Amino acid sequence: MAQISINNYASEKAVLCRKNDAVSPELYEKYGVKRGLRDKSGSGVVSGLTNISDVISFRTDESGQKIPCPGELWYRGYRVETLLKELEPDKKGYEKIAYLLLFGELPDAAEEEQFKKVIGECRRLPTHFTRDVIMKAPSGDIMNSMMKAILTLASYDKSVSDTSPENSLRQCIELISVLPIIAAYSFHAFNHYSRKGSMVIHHPDKTLSTAENLLMMLSPGRIITDTEAKVLDTALILHMEHGGGNNSTFTTRVVTSSGSDTYSTLAAAMASLKGPRHGGANIKVVDMMDDLKQNVTDPLDEEEIRRYLSAVIDREAFDRKGLIYGMGHAVYSLSDPREVVFKKYVKELAREKGREADLKLYENVEKAAPEIIAKKRRIYKGVSPNVDFYSGFVYDMLGIPRELYTAMFAIARIVGWSAHRIEELVCMDKIIRPAYISIMERKENLIPS
Repeated sequence: MAQISINNYASEKAVLCRKNDAVSPELYEKYGVKRGLRDKSGSGVVSGLTNISDVISFRTDESGQKIPCPGELWYRGYRVETLLKELEPDKKGYEKIAYLLLFGELPDAAEEEQFKKVIGECRRLPTHFTRDVIMKAPSGDIMNSMMKAILTLASYDKSVSDTSPENSLRQCIELISVLPIIAAYSFHAFNHYSRKGSMVIHHPDKTLSTAENLLMMLSPGRIITDTEAKVLDTALILHMEHGGGNNSTFTTRVVTSSGSDTYSTLAAAMASLKGPRHGGANIKVVDMMDDLKQNVTDPLDEEEIRRYLSAVIDREAFDRKGLIYGMGHAVYSLSDPREVVFKKYVKELAREKGREADLKLYENVEKAAPEIIAKKRRIYKGVSPNVDFYSGFVYDMLGIPRELYTAMFAIARIVGWSAHRIEELVCMDKIIRPAYISIMERKENLIPS
């Protein structure tokens, strides 16, 4: 028999998969299946209760009708805007807000200092871990490298299978502490081995905040300004948590409910986050803006920008997917509160970096895109920019490589995942198991060979 390559075989047999796995859209309507566990208005199917956070995009009037409203994001009973205002003008708040999400209440000064000390003490990897794990088989897909490292850390933990809330909390705090190190070192290994760049591995500084450590480990030797550290700290806080229904957090709850260990659970959450429909969106925004600059004569000409965005919606420009990246959200309609809050800090950093022209381009797209989407698409709720619209621009101004954009999201969101894991462990009594309706055709006879 002639030898056949696996690539050719898979390509050939995928034709059968496309034919036999296809489900007619009409059947979803017939059986009342909410695709993506959401209805046409974007509301998710209720599958649990949580004390950790809340995401609000609608209000209900006296008749029971849902009315779109400006978006709100709440952490443990506090609006995120209120929490950030308390931290102004220069205080870094990642650790304080992480404490709030994990333990359910704001720390006093002594508790905050103790938590920072614990995080600092846990910012260390096992002996030779960087050499034996991170520097072996480096990849440009930093999220994959980080998942590999997390799963390997399990082999260093003698209590890996203990899923008590106490032990799981210890594991979560340790992973929250080391994830920035893993991200930075994973990039340096890739940059050295694949791009032939220099590799400088700096140990984290216990006296620095998470944001400051990240910037220091990524660019050793450069002076980090207060604005840079504050903007990254704010980005991490805004990405830290977003309700129990987002894909990666729901993954955390699902895997936790099966009784799996902390390392496997958080690696699964990262696998979910890395998808371009979830955590990978900020990279697509930056790529789209680069493409816009190449295809528009004057990037500040609003009419040219509108023509380009119309072509994107019509699948005639950029990646031909018909999506204006950074616009719209699965939950929010009139506004994403994270984007509203973040924009102030984006402006400050753009002024410091001399990037006002680029900021103006983003603002012109932010103004035109919702109007074009509303005109060309049938939508059931409003469209507004989401937090990913500006986050990639910020990371670019901070000198963070694009390979790390989704990793930045993970470094923040691991706090929310950890909080939801602990809550699921405290409340859990059943494995999460939704139902699927089978539309399989029953066959009486075997196909003759």
